[in-house]
Amino acid sequence: MNQDPVSQVDQERLGELVTINIGPSHPAMHGTLRVITVTDGETIVKAEPEIGYLHRGVEKLGENLTYHQFIPITDRLNYCSAIPNNVSYEMAVEKLMGIEVPEKAQLIRVIMMELARIADHEVCVGILGVDLGAFTPFFYLIIQREEIYEIFEWYNGARLTNTFGRIGGVDADLPDDFEERWRELKPNLRKANEETEKLLTHNRIWMDRTIGVSAFSPEDALNWGFTGPCLRACGVKRDLRKDEPYCMYDQFDFNIPVGEHGDVFDRYKVRMIEMEESIKIIDQAYKLYKEMPADAPLKARVPKVIKPPAGEVYSALESPNGELGFFVRSDGSDKAYRIRIRPPCYMIYQAFNDLVKGGMVADLIACISSLNVVAGELDR
Repeated sequence: MNQDPVSQVDQERLGELVTINIGPSHPAMHGTLRVITVTDGETIVKAEPEIGYLHRGVEKLGENLTYHQFIPITDRLNYCSAIPNNVSYEMAVEKLMGIEVPEKAQLIRVIMMELARIADHEVCVGILGVDLGAFTPFFYLIIQREEIYEIFEWYNGARLTNTFGRIGGVDADLPDDFEERWRELKPNLRKANEETEKLLTHNRIWMDRTIGVSAFSPEDALNWGFTGPCLRACGVKRDLRKDEPYCMYDQFDFNIPVGEHGDVFDRYKVRMIEMEESIKIIDQAYKLYKEMPADAPLKARVPKVIKPPAGEVYSALESPNGELGFFVRSDGSDKAYRIRIRPPCYMIYQAFNDLVKGGMVADLIACISSLNVVAGELDR
């Protein structure tokens, strides 16, 4: 850090204030997030995040691996939902090369990305409950998250870091019994969400711990670069699946939920509603998929060694956390000259001080969980 947060506080009050470390070695701070917090009793005066504990030089790795070799590294960004990371990178390279992905592959991508969105939101809401003392909803949600991971593993052999798809499409069709598995999973997802809402939404303790906590205005959210559920919770109806459609999302009927106050409660509610909307999208995508010929192509014709023409592109999609974008610059070789990643939670976490300042220390934990900061994506 450039400046000790204590030095930014009124010097005359230093004797009354206490500086405490929250994290990084603590479950509530996800094991790698450190916040240097200046407190006046239980009230937060200043909260300075320090990041980098999980920095692995992902972008430099991308500049030293071939375009195909970099796909497994993108898994390690948001490891709660690796598939959108893969697809976002693949879309950037496809845009650079002018590749048109077959419709059947696009539909498979949509199905898998929406399953990943549900799994990611289940982890976020479940952990938010645990961090605030409500342990039971975690069990309802994590069981269904594991069922989704079973589908991923059954599809391509990987449970968590999926290395899903390939540049130009996907490498495998959906197995024959996908419809049966999805028919079994769908009511269980809805039941788990229903039970979670029964336990939390109108619970007096939950409401006290979330309503009005770390509220943010639409203007502040936009100025800080918020995207995804955290932006929509502030009342801004922005979703790349609707506003800048990709992968045939313009052919699906789904709603974009928004909140009113941008607080912890609204972030929770937006994610709960989005899980139901993802179920609807999967149903529609699978219906279109079934109408495709059995021998429809799954991948565009792409050379084994990819050498895009010299140039640069930026491509982004709506990941579970918000806008996940890849900037790729090519010099015409088989490796990217430059790769830069736009991770959604990096933009959100930079506003952390403004989100928690004036609140209680216990509210800081509620805030960090509701933002769904994934350290692998944040630090890269």
